[in-house]
Amino acid sequence: MPIAKFLSASILFAAALSAQSIAGQWDCTVTVNGNEIPFRMEFSGTGAAVTGNFFNCDERVISTGGQLQEGALRLNFDQYASRLEATLKDSALEGRYGREGRWNVFRAHPGTPPTVADAAGVPNIDGSWEIPTKSAKGESAWHFIVRQKGAEVSAASLRIDGDTGALTGSWRDGKFVLSHFSGARPNLLETTPAANGSLALVQNGRTKLVALRPASARAQGLGEPTDPFHHTGVKDPSQPFTFAFPDLDGRTVSISDARFRGKVVVVAISGSWCPNCHDEAPFLEELYRQYRAQGLEVVALSFEEGEQLQSLARLRVFIKRYEIDYTVLVPGEPSQLAEKLPQAENLNSWPTTFFLGRDGKVRGVHAGFAGRASGDFYAKTKHEITELLDRLLAESTSAAAR
Repeated sequence: MPIAKFLSASILFAAALSAQSIAGQWDCTVTVNGNEIPFRMEFSGTGAAVTGNFFNCDERVISTGGQLQEGALRLNFDQYASRLEATLKDSALEGRYGREGRWNVFRAHPGTPPTVADAAGVPNIDGSWEIPTKSAKGESAWHFIVRQKGAEVSAASLRIDGDTGALTGSWRDGKFVLSHFSGARPNLLETTPAANGSLALVQNGRTKLVALRPASARAQGLGEPTDPFHHTGVKDPSQPFTFAFPDLDGRTVSISDARFRGKVVVVAISGSWCPNCHDEAPFLEELYRQYRAQGLEVVALSFEEGEQLQSLARLRVFIKRYEIDYTVLVPGEPSQLAEKLPQAENLNSWPTTFFLGRDGKVRGVHAGFAGRASGDFYAKTKHEITELLDRLLAESTSAAAR
């Protein structure tokens, strides 16, 4: 073959590869601890401008950069310090998702329209349930929230830290098969209605649980889910809450600084690695913008994993993604939580939010955050926190003497 024709053919072949498109919805799985978790993804763009997103019900977790070159796909999710690497072959993607030392097998094929299951004979499990437990954090039960439309179901388990994200699925072979993966919180939940009115749950193929209607749980004398306002406290409520930690530029910021004096201060224990902290951050920003002029300050104490502390790259993306204007400080690693905040009592949930009055004293503590997947509990959480802030902001600034 003449060299000119060879070069021309090579250029055309390379152009064809670079023009490959994976635009559209794909049916995917990620294998975590031996369990294959199904989920959806959507891709758009070509070449050096490919984007992808995970779903948390109707919320999207969008990649921060990506490309598809010569059949090799790479997507960065800097908000999770993770990436997706896969090879496109025969209209399928195979590869891995995660980060160094924490990789999980990833597979995908172009999405097919979901099969609408016949709703005839499908049991109704819609509504509120409770899952009895004895958790390491002292809980006696978790909420289990189910929304059902025919054979299709969306659900979430709400614990003291927050919810599991939206598990979605449908009725298959005598049980509801639900799953969740939004770049975090992988979960596979098989839910089988029992003859006694309870639900038999199998989580990730191993953990067996039961869900009861609240009335049935009370009739059996079982404990209720923990009230998030009565989980964490402070050892001496009469003392002002104190902290002094560096910001992202290394400058120390203290609660005694003039900018906080006489203000109502929300102190959020957070971390960019924490999915429920991602749920809470937009709400905190909403509160800050709404109430800042009335004397509200918000401070996030972001405890970051050791590998992130040097560059704080993931935290910077977290701040940018949620357009955070409030103060963000970096006290250290998650394992240092008790050491860095010795005034707190039973502090073991991510996130946990302290509410300080104008006198600097703790007037309330809320453990965890119920995200959108929690339905009415999400609305209730926002309402209760807003109501507390309204009361604190209405108090006279004369109470600010410290």
